[in-house]
Amino acid sequence: MRWLVTGGAGYIGAHVTAALQAAGAGVAVLDDLSTGDPRRVPAGVPLLVGDAGDPATVRAALRRHRVGGVMHLAGSKSVPESWQRPQWYFRQNVTVVTTVLDAMAETGVSRIVLSSSAAVYGTPGTSLVSEDAPTGPLNPYGHSKLLAERAVAAAGVSWIALRYFNAVGAAAAHLGDRGGGNLLPRVFRAALTGEPLVVTGGALPTRDGTGVRDYVHVADLAAAHLAAAAAVSSGRLGRVYNAGTGRGHSVLDVIAAVERACGTPVPYRLGPPRPGDPAEVVAAVGRIRAELRWRARRTLDGAVRSAWLAERLAFTS
Repeated sequence: MRWLVTGGAGYIGAHVTAALQAAGAGVAVLDDLSTGDPRRVPAGVPLLVGDAGDPATVRAALRRHRVGGVMHLAGSKSVPESWQRPQWYFRQNVTVVTTVLDAMAETGVSRIVLSSSAAVYGTPGTSLVSEDAPTGPLNPYGHSKLLAERAVAAAGVSWIALRYFNAVGAAAAHLGDRGGGNLLPRVFRAALTGEPLVVTGGALPTRDGTGVRDYVHVADLAAAHLAAAAAVSSGRLGRVYNAGTGRGHSVLDVIAAVERACGTPVPYRLGPPRPGDPAEVVAAVGRIRAELRWRARRTLDGAVRSAWLAERLAFTS
């Protein structure tokens, strides 16, 4: 069966595309290249440059490549930007999903794996959050992801939504995270330039006062997509899964890991917390381990080392 990966030239999407190809699955990529890089798409994988929000483009992609399932990773993911452009975020993360679902219905495609986010939980009642925890997004980005899940659940297809925690690392140098708003690229920039990193929040109710998150290697996330693909292909399914490690690390933990990887101090200063950011969110991973037989295998230090190699090569090239 062939999969269409929307957003397959992006950071996570390219890892998913490469993992599908390595597993012997047919795969094609649809990406408008607004944030994606065509050099990330593996050789031999067709790249269709186009908007996943355009119905005719999606229909043509599904038919041309005789697609049996969609990995939907196209979308936007910056929390601060979602406050500035809320309606645009709903278009990018909700309207585009409904467009893809309509195209699937018109072409007889009945399987989808959706890129979702831990942002749907908002501030959970406990630091370890399960899929059954109440959802209460704190920002437009989180709201848009929750609505995308609901759209997929109502579509009458076999579906899985993977609620990503914080993706880090790189499976190859050219697959590094170029997203300037994510934490790890910003820490690397501080290490390379000497310009202090602004740590958003230093007096939060966590062990060192900085925000705690679950950092999962992007190669492990790609493997989670393979497990999800097998599950939605085996029969009718509708399920959400946390995709994380089950372990939390603070911002200062990440800074220390970068210092170990690059061998130089990372300058930083404490700033005010970001509006809409919970203090601590860590994945409960029992469901995905039991039902999809998947677990994250890589450590934070390993992820940081792989990302540092990619960042250093990009910085000096």
